[in-house]
Amino acid sequence: MSLPPCFADRREAGQYLGRKLVELGYMRTPDGDAALVLALPRGGVPVAYEVARAIGGLLDILLVRKIGAPGYPELALGAVVEGDASGRDPHTVINDNPWASRAVESGAFDAERGRQLGEICRRQQRYRQGRPVAAMAGRCVIVVDDGVATGATMRAALDAARIAGAGRIVAAVPVGSPDGLETLRAAADEVVCLNSPASFAAVGAFYLDFTQVSDDEAMALLREADCASTRPGLNWPRGGIGGAAFTPGQVAR
Repeated sequence: MSLPPCFADRREAGQYLGRKLVELGYMRTPDGDAALVLALPRGGVPVAYEVARAIGGLLDILLVRKIGAPGYPELALGAVVEGDASGRDPHTVINDNPWASRAVESGAFDAERGRQLGEICRRQQRYRQGRPVAAMAGRCVIVVDDGVATGATMRAALDAARIAGAGRIVAAVPVGSPDGLETLRAAADEVVCLNSPASFAAVGAFYLDFTQVSDDEAMALLREADCASTRPGLNWPRGGIGGAAFTPGQVAR
């Protein structure tokens, strides 16, 4: 599959990534269960939306936040991911570097983790009205983001899927750094990345339009995908899942 020098935007990247996953055999068969495609908001939602369309998957979100260094928020010290429907606590990943170690010793890491947990709670209310993430036990779970730099946020998400009992775990991104992708291999059954140059600088360098995705834009795509956990006013039991899988290749409503 030939790739453009840069993706036009996240949705185009998701279309290419979806085609790759179809080639790898992840398309839903008529008698098979749909894969659960978990987007890491907000940038991963447009990518995952197109992936779910391509393979006929169920789209949902998994809330994870990077824990940045004090005064340097872009420097990832680790990440924290929301708890699941079984009542498990949020899962935290700490990067193996001197900056993370110093932040842990000083208490700065815990302070920033607390702030990011607050943002996760806000997004749980905004996106799901406080409902838990869809159940993953025994399912094929494909975790999607718009790219991987250090790998901290994706690694936390993959760990959470493993803890929740997912049957097969796939990390899928359009672009990623070689080092960041390497950190994912022990946490995932398969890592799928379209472009991972040795000269990797930043995820945004691979997109012509890397404008930040808003809550409203992410919610609109989740509604188009008929994502059950984000439907307003819906009551469903803890641990339940819902929503109709995309018919592979269907046009968004």
